[in-house]
Amino acid sequence: MPRPERKIIQLTIDGRECRATEGTMLVDAAKANDVEIPYFCYEHKLGNPVGACRMCLVEVEGIPKLQTSCSTPVKDGMVVHTQTERVHHAQNAIVEFLLVNHPLDCPVCDKGGECPLQDITFGWGLGRSRFIEPKRHFEKPLALSPLIAIDRERCILCYRCVRFSQEVAEDHQLIFTERASHTFVGTHDGHPYVAPFSGNIIELCPVGALTSQPYRFRARPWDIEGAGGICTLCPSQCNVEFTVRDEKVLRVLARDANGHPEVDDGWLCDKGRFAYQAIHVDERITQPLVRDGGNLRPVSWERALDAAAGLARHRGAAGALVGGQATNEEGFLIQRLMREALRSGDLDCRVGEAVPAELTRALAAPALQATVPDLEFAHTVLVLGCEPLDDAPIFDLRIRKGVRRRGVRLVVATSRPSTLDPNAGLVRRYPPGEEADFLIALDAALAGTPGAEPEFTELAQYLREGGDDIVILWGERRLDTEALRTLLSVAGQLGLAEHEGAGLLEIPAGSNGRGLREAGALPGCGPGYADYDAGGPGPGRGAGEIAQAAADGEISALYLFQTDPIRELPDRALWERAMHRAGLVVAHASVLTEGLAEHANVIFPAESHAEKEGTVVHPDGRLQRLRVAIDPPGAVRAGWSVIAEIAKRAGLDTGVLTAPMAFKQLVGAVPFYRGLTLEEIGGRGLRWQEREAASAFPHGAGAIPATSPSSPGGLAAEPAVPATSDTESAAANGSLRLGTYRSIWAAPEVEISPALKFTVADQQVELSPEDAERLGIAAGEAIEVSQNGTSLNAVAHVRTGVPAGTAFLAEGVATGSANAFTEPVVEVRKR
Repeated sequence: MPRPERKIIQLTIDGRECRATEGTMLVDAAKANDVEIPYFCYEHKLGNPVGACRMCLVEVEGIPKLQTSCSTPVKDGMVVHTQTERVHHAQNAIVEFLLVNHPLDCPVCDKGGECPLQDITFGWGLGRSRFIEPKRHFEKPLALSPLIAIDRERCILCYRCVRFSQEVAEDHQLIFTERASHTFVGTHDGHPYVAPFSGNIIELCPVGALTSQPYRFRARPWDIEGAGGICTLCPSQCNVEFTVRDEKVLRVLARDANGHPEVDDGWLCDKGRFAYQAIHVDERITQPLVRDGGNLRPVSWERALDAAAGLARHRGAAGALVGGQATNEEGFLIQRLMREALRSGDLDCRVGEAVPAELTRALAAPALQATVPDLEFAHTVLVLGCEPLDDAPIFDLRIRKGVRRRGVRLVVATSRPSTLDPNAGLVRRYPPGEEADFLIALDAALAGTPGAEPEFTELAQYLREGGDDIVILWGERRLDTEALRTLLSVAGQLGLAEHEGAGLLEIPAGSNGRGLREAGALPGCGPGYADYDAGGPGPGRGAGEIAQAAADGEISALYLFQTDPIRELPDRALWERAMHRAGLVVAHASVLTEGLAEHANVIFPAESHAEKEGTVVHPDGRLQRLRVAIDPPGAVRAGWSVIAEIAKRAGLDTGVLTAPMAFKQLVGAVPFYRGLTLEEIGGRGLRWQEREAASAFPHGAGAIPATSPSSPGGLAAEPAVPATSDTESAAANGSLRLGTYRSIWAAPEVEISPALKFTVADQQVELSPEDAERLGIAAGEAIEVSQNGTSLNAVAHVRTGVPAGTAFLAEGVATGSANAFTEPVVEVRKR
C-alpha cells in the first residue's frame, strides 16, 4: 500500500510564513515551526483527535468561532492567530476550569516538575482563581492495577488513557464511569487493569492522575538524568530512556515523545517498562562463581578466568550456545574463540534445528526483507506460526494500527488461537507442528495445482486479490527447515521480492537473533553468512546436535553465553544429560537459573541491557546502538572483555581492548557492513539493506528448491487427535495433540522483578471447551499432563478457539516447562 502522499503547503501562523504537510493537524504544524500551542487531550500516537480539553483554541481567518487546533487540518493559504485577546481569554478560562477541582498539591505530586498542567498553568493561566467552594474529593490513591496508582482528584478527563485502551491496545478495559463532576476513569466492575501494554497510560497522562507504583515517590525530575538505550528483552528492540539516579535505573520510558516510527511507534510493553527492577535485586549475580566441593562459590576474577581457560584443554571438543541478549560484538568474539582458539565449529544462536547455510542466506536476502512500517501500510499481512503479542509485542500494536487506520487485510494462520483473530479477515488453524504441511498446501493453491482444498484456494485468492504489497510475519520457533524452504517458494509465488512494501519479516526467538547470525554465531556460517572456511574445523553442529554430542561424550565442554538450554531449548532431558556429562560448563548469566545452578562449573556475571555497550540488529535489519546508562553493580565486567580474556588464555589474542574495537573487527568481517561506523548508526539506527554495501550480500546460494507440493488434501485429512476405535477410550486416556507457546512473561527478568511477580503464573493447559467437557475437567482444576513416563502438574484453562483434540502448554517457565515433552501427543487427566 503506498504511503500517504506528502504535499507541502504554506500557511501563516502569527504573521510567520510556515510550511507543513497538507492534512497535518494545525497543532503539529505549529510545533514543527516553533510555535507552541498548549494542549492536554491531543496525542499524535492515539490517532484521530477528540478535542476534549479545548485548550488548543486558535483563531483561523474566515471562520468566526475559535477552532481546536488539534482537530483542524492545515490547508494552503490558511492564516492562523494564536496570540489574540480572544484566544488568551479562552485559554485562561480553560485553565481556570481545570483547576476548579484539581488539587494544588504539586509539592507532593509525582508528576511535579515534569507536568504539562503545571507548565501550562504558568504559561497560559491567570495565576489566580475565583473559585472558593470546596473541591471534590475521592479516596486516593487507588490501585488501578498492581503497576498503576490512580488519583481521581487530579484527573482532568482528557480521554488519553481510555482512548489508548480502546483504540490502540484494544483491550477495552478502561472506561469513564459516573457523570458530570463525578466522572472518573475506571474499569468494568472495578477489575484491575491488567494488560500487556497498561504502563503506557502512565506516560500518556498529562497530569499526576496515573502514576507508576514502582517509581512512585522515588525521585524528582531534578534528581535524575535520562540515558538512551535499547530494550533487549524481546525482538521488538524498543528505543527507551532509562531514568537514572545514583547509578540505579528507577524508571523506563519511551525514548522520544512520538517514539521511533521505524521501530516502536512510541509504545512499550509492560515487560520492557517494568522488568528493569531485575537489574538491582538481590537475586542478581554480581561476581564470578566457581563450583567448589559441589557448590557454586564467589571467587576472584582471576580464579574464575583461570578455571574458564580450561576450555583450551577441550580443543576440538567444545560447543557454544549464544543467547538472544548478546550483542553483535559478543557473538562475533565468541565465534572467533570457538573457531580460532578452540578449533570447533559447534556453536549456535538458534533454538530449533540447524538450518542449511544456503537457506539461511536466502531468507536474509535484502530484496525479501520487510520493515516494521510495512506491517502498517501493506495491502495484506499474513501472520504465520507466531503470536506477536508474546513474541514481539510492539508488532502486535503495529498490525492493529494498520488494520484500524489503513484498512490492512489481515490473515492469521496459527495452530493456537491468536489475540489478533478478531482483527483478521481470514483465520486458518492447523495442527501443532504442521506449519510445513500448511505451507505446502498453500504453495500448491498459489500454483493452481488441481485438487487444492477449497480453504487453501480461498486463502490464495485472499492474498492475491488485496494488492501486491504482502508481508508475511513468521516465527523462528515454529518453522523447521522444510517449512522454511516452502516459505521461500510461497514468497516467490507472491512476488514479494519484486515490491518495495512487501516481503518476509521474521520474529527470531532471541532479541538479537538476526544480529548474531550476521556476526557468524551459526554452524556452517561465518560472519556475513559466508560459508565457513572448509580448511577449518568443519561446518559444525547446531544446538540440538550439540546436546546429543555432549550426551554421547563427543563434546566435553560447553560455553553458554546468557542462556540456560535446560530452560530455553527443546528436549530438556537431553540437555540435562548433556550438561551432566560435560566435563566443563562455562556460563555468563545475570540470574542463577535451575540448569546453571546444578551443572555450571564457572559462571561469569552478565551485564543488563542498561549496562552494555555494543550493537544489535532489529528483525528488519536495522542496526542499533546499546550505550552504557549505568555502571554495572558489584564486580560485573563487560561481556566482550571477558570473552577476549578467555580467548587470550586459550591462545588467541583478539586484539580487542574496547567495544568499538570489537565493532571495527565485526565491520571488517561482514561484507555488507563495509564502511559502517558507530556515528552513522547514531541514536536512531539504520538498515544495512539501504546502504550501498548491501550489494556485497552473498547471493551465491541462488534459488532454494522448495519441497514439492504434496496432496493439498493431506493436511485437512489428518486428525488432531490420534485415531481410536472407541470415543470413550479416547476420553478415558485423554490423548491430545501437544502444542506449545512462549508467554511474554516467561523470562527470568520478569520472575525476579518485584512489580511483575503477579504476572508469573503456574503452568496451565489450554483446552477446548469440547475436550474439557469430554474429559470432565473444569476451568481452574489441577490436572496432570504426561508423556512416556514424564509428567508435570498444571492448571486447566478452558479457552474458546482452541481446536478440539489439542492441548497447549507454555515453554520457558521456571517450573513445569513444556520442553520436557518431545513427542506430539500427551495424556491429560485430573490430579
